[in-house]
Amino acid sequence: MKKITLRANTEGAPDQRGDPVHWLTEQRLRGLLLVLTVVWLGCAVALPMANIIGKSLHDGAGLWVGLGNFKTYFTTPSLSVSLWNSLFVSTVTTVISVTLGFFFAYALTRTAIPCKGFFRGVAMAPLFAPTLLYGIALIYLFGRKGLVTTGCFGFFQQTFGLNPALDIGLYGKVGIIIAEVIFTFPQVMLILSIALRVTDARLYEAARSLGASKLRTFFSVTLPGVKYGLLSAVFVSFILCFTDFGAPKVVGGQYNVLATDIYKQVIGQQNFAMGATVGVVLLLPTVLAFFLDRLAQRRQAALVAARAVPLPPCADPGTVSFYLAFCGCIAAGLLLFLGTAFYASLVKVWPYDLSLSLTHFRFGNMGGGGYQALYNSIRMAFYSAVFGTGLTFFSAYLIEKTRGMAALRHVAYFLSMAPLALPGLVIGLAYIFFFNAPDFSLGPLTLANPFNGLYATMAILVLCNMVHFYSVSFLTATTALKQLDKEFEAVSESMGVPFYKTFMRVTAPVCLPAVVEIAQYFFVNSMATVSAVIFLYSADLPLASVAVANMDDAGDTAPAAAMAVLIVLVNIAVRLGSGALSARLSRRSQAWMGNNRSNP
Repeated sequence: MKKITLRANTEGAPDQRGDPVHWLTEQRLRGLLLVLTVVWLGCAVALPMANIIGKSLHDGAGLWVGLGNFKTYFTTPSLSVSLWNSLFVSTVTTVISVTLGFFFAYALTRTAIPCKGFFRGVAMAPLFAPTLLYGIALIYLFGRKGLVTTGCFGFFQQTFGLNPALDIGLYGKVGIIIAEVIFTFPQVMLILSIALRVTDARLYEAARSLGASKLRTFFSVTLPGVKYGLLSAVFVSFILCFTDFGAPKVVGGQYNVLATDIYKQVIGQQNFAMGATVGVVLLLPTVLAFFLDRLAQRRQAALVAARAVPLPPCADPGTVSFYLAFCGCIAAGLLLFLGTAFYASLVKVWPYDLSLSLTHFRFGNMGGGGYQALYNSIRMAFYSAVFGTGLTFFSAYLIEKTRGMAALRHVAYFLSMAPLALPGLVIGLAYIFFFNAPDFSLGPLTLANPFNGLYATMAILVLCNMVHFYSVSFLTATTALKQLDKEFEAVSESMGVPFYKTFMRVTAPVCLPAVVEIAQYFFVNSMATVSAVIFLYSADLPLASVAVANMDDAGDTAPAAAMAVLIVLVNIAVRLGSGALSARLSRRSQAWMGNNRSNP
């Protein structure tokens, strides 16, 4: 056989690492793009946050007062009590939500109950609605003229001679806690479902062989195995409740919390200095919870890395019956809330004329913008999905797939994760201070604000949503990119193929299912959010979620419910469409990867 000898090309042809000049140019381009990523995240995240902290240290006239605003806040009982109210409702909500979410997730992952897809779908339904809707549904159920409060309008009294009317004292902490449990339950359930899937059946076999009871096995094996996921669920639930604005706005009554305090200070009293102060107070517990959550997740990675034998779901009839009944009750409760809101939006005059009509869907005489607001929200959500997905995925690609430049990548990663700890209200308030300022003062220098033109436009609404929901999308993109074999980049580099061509021809097509999921996440959350845009919308750009709040403020509860129902229907349609598209793309991606493995 003739021997073939491969020699290195010394005249500039690419070796296994590619053309040195070409490789250096690509590294410079990657570095430039990483710098641009840091710059845009710095302008969209770091600078506005620094600005709101600076505002909290000045009075209304712009004079430096240091911690004077904070001293005023904590020494004014009517203001400081809001902090303790927020801590109380967040703690109670977290306990209830995590308990219910744990057993619901346990039923879906560890038992053989039927209809798991149905229960999971119902549990996810609250994600499609603004939190205002939960408060509105509670009013129709437990308000002064609610179904439960009035004994179902005398039906039981007239039919059975019974009066099962129940007044739970809705307006205040009770109503806020119930609404927040509905709001946080889906996120908690998702986190715990993932944690409960990762387990080692050998631990349970060892417990049985040692004669441990089911209760002892639960406390000695199950809970320790999901402790980091459990901690993450606790922190997420606490942060979501602590920073939520919609539910306290509708059913809070005279029970003040930090989120509504910011709204009252800024919108009601035009006290921007105190609004910034309350915003910083709102920010501190969420930042602390965020860092504790990150610490828990880093420790969880080492636990999950070990090999484990899958645990088959429990098929014991008694266990299955119990968890089926439990999931049925939770699903029935969630459907009751959503169904009540939908029914109320169709009733002519609650509770006097219960005939059904589409009257409340005619928003002509109502404030808030009507169908123009819904159209604006759809546009805003679409732009947020398109631009947010593009920037998020490409930024994640640069951070994950770039070699070297560790310091720059760490800064970009930190800025990408920072929005996870920022409440929507704080982001919106920070954007008022940052983008509305005509100029910036840097000591003796005064510079014109180049971003001032974005204020009161659709662009600032889109940017706010992109930042608000950036971190979760970034984590999703990073996870998808980590699953992609690093050999694709190595082979492309050795052949002298530019990284952007590899990105367009290989990386993006393979990761399209994740891209669709990210786009859906941006769209659905941008449609439903209230806190992130309540300070930024203008009279020329009404939004559907804000219209719900404005109509509820004006006493038009039924039209508010109708607008919220439209938001839910739009989000469900988008979710069904994106789910079908994602499933189809996943099959194509798996087939493509399989062909490439079999034909290297």
